[in-house]
Amino acid sequence: METKLLPTTVVGSYPQPDWLIDRGNLGGRLPPRVRAREIWRVAPPYLEQAQDDATLIAIRDMERAGIDIVSDGEMRRESYSNRFATALEGIDIDNPGTALDRTGHPNPVPRVAGAIRRRIPVEVGDVAFLRRNTDRMVKITMPGPFTMAQQAQNDFYRDEEELIMAYAAAVNEEARDLKAAGADVIQLDEPYLQARPDKAMRYGVKAIDRALQGVAGPTAVHLCFGYAHVVHERPSAYSFLPQLADCAATQISIETAQSNLDLGILADLAGKDITLGVITLGDPAVEAAELVAGRIRRAFAHAKPERIIPSPDCGMKYIDRGTAFAKLKALAEGAAIVRRELA
Repeated sequence: METKLLPTTVVGSYPQPDWLIDRGNLGGRLPPRVRAREIWRVAPPYLEQAQDDATLIAIRDMERAGIDIVSDGEMRRESYSNRFATALEGIDIDNPGTALDRTGHPNPVPRVAGAIRRRIPVEVGDVAFLRRNTDRMVKITMPGPFTMAQQAQNDFYRDEEELIMAYAAAVNEEARDLKAAGADVIQLDEPYLQARPDKAMRYGVKAIDRALQGVAGPTAVHLCFGYAHVVHERPSAYSFLPQLADCAATQISIETAQSNLDLGILADLAGKDITLGVITLGDPAVEAAELVAGRIRRAFAHAKPERIIPSPDCGMKYIDRGTAFAKLKALAEGAAIVRRELA
């Protein structure tokens, strides 16, 4: 793991360029659960090359901003979840199902028509490309098994637990290969742990443990209250968080900036490192470095600085690139202020 005190990172996504995707189409909808190929502006024969170029832009922006643990910006994805979720065997992508999203509205989702298995590596090439193009520590994100199960219509498994654990087994196969390809940190995105806490109490930790079984090194679980452009009001507390103290992940990623979360909850996660969201994505105003430093300092009443990894609240996919870069720069500068104070 990064040996620098308060190493900065991103949650995953970075704004995709306007020449790569139709940002109006993207921003005017919820993150797609099924494929949404219509958002790409580049013709299929040239799309992979364009995605490579966009990934290099994201990497260089993170490096220039001073981020210590970088991602690929998720440039190849239509959403945080659908690229992996729709690549699995057992999913009928031509005949989608329907499921309620976290706001209670029905949406097209992958339909589980057979046994879920990972047919081929999905993100391994992404990690290899990222690893070749930076000398910094790298993070790769995957949709978590619990969240994928909530974003699917189950027409095959006898119950929801069996469905979740099938997803977990597929995630585990991918995670092992991602680690072998050079990923320093593997993060599972699990927003539905917060959105559906009753089910999370029954299956959440079990699914995470299966998904990360045998995966060495730093692993993270990211919880959020939803993208800021979709969910405007933030609760002051998580409905599912202390339960993760016993899960296999070494890091728990939470948002605290927009929600002004009561950080007393960190006492319940004493055995985990905390990826601490200190940059809000619900306000286009760029934070002053000192404001970011203050948000970081708040955590020290409940967790040692050695456990804190400052980050944005959530993925930056839905904000413009100039704002995203400026906010990452403020993140790095705010962490540097606190780092100097602790030296």
